[in-house]
Amino acid sequence: MSGQFFTWLSVLAFLPGIIALVLEIFVFPGFGVAGVAGIILLAWGVLLLAVDFTQATAALVVALALTIVVFFLGLKFLSRLNFWQRLTLNTRQKKDKGYTAGQEELVQLVHRAGVALTPLRPAGTAEIAGRRLDVVTSGEYIPAW
Repeated sequence: MSGQFFTWLSVLAFLPGIIALVLEIFVFPGFGVAGVAGIILLAWGVLLLAVDFTQATAALVVALALTIVVFFLGLKFLSRLNFWQRLTLNTRQKKDKGYTAGQEELVQLVHRAGVALTPLRPAGTAEIAGRRLDVVTSGEYIPAW
């Protein structure tokens, strides 16, 4: 077979591999079938472009080792900059300081009938017991009345 065939075959392995990894990151969170397929396709593309199997395997091992080293150095560097503390809320909202989860007087309105003022898809505005409230249905669509 010609070298051009293996070049195109490797491109056809790389592109779906990258697409699978992007889908795994943004559409299917976690580490599942798309992530494994993406890794396999990318490795296969590298193997197809390599001169021999040992060279490709060595390149993949070096790339994996460098990725792990850069990851841990990045974690160490970001921890020195207090990067994670800037992204998270350090204070707690305690009940004794006046923080509550919701309005307790609305508990008696749960499961009561009302009139949908806006379409509920499943959230919207309804009037229940003479009060205009933001509500959420159990998931079904309810048109405005």
